[in-house]
Amino acid sequence: MLPKDHLIIAVDFDGTIVEDEYPEIGPPRLFAFETLKELKKEGHRLILWTYRSGRKLQEAVDFCHDNGIDFYAVNKNYPEEKFEGKVSRKIHADIFIDDRNLGGVPGWGEIYKIIKDNPEAEVPRSKKKKWFWMF
Repeated sequence: MLPKDHLIIAVDFDGTIVEDEYPEIGPPRLFAFETLKELKKEGHRLILWTYRSGRKLQEAVDFCHDNGIDFYAVNKNYPEEKFEGKVSRKIHADIFIDDRNLGGVPGWGEIYKIIKDNPEAEVPRSKKKKWFWMF
């Protein structure tokens, strides 16, 4: 289990880490890799969560590796997870960074500031959801 101040962060690839030129790999977005390296150094768990699959996915993973980022997991919750097509593909993450967010994706400097300076970004993990009759 991660400490309270360490987050699971799911990050999209095309349009988020790199400029969107799918199926090709666009140039890195300004400060994307620097920010991801800093978040990882601080102990946050990074998951690559992208539409890419097969060879195109491996190209993205290799591109990130070549730029100094290896993800905790790729298109799954944890490295050992097996997808059998019987469960939802919704990823468990505290924060999603994606160009399809309402309002788009802010710059990576702003993303880092939001995560670093916002106490609400620290998600307490010990609380369980209550059923509607337990409020």
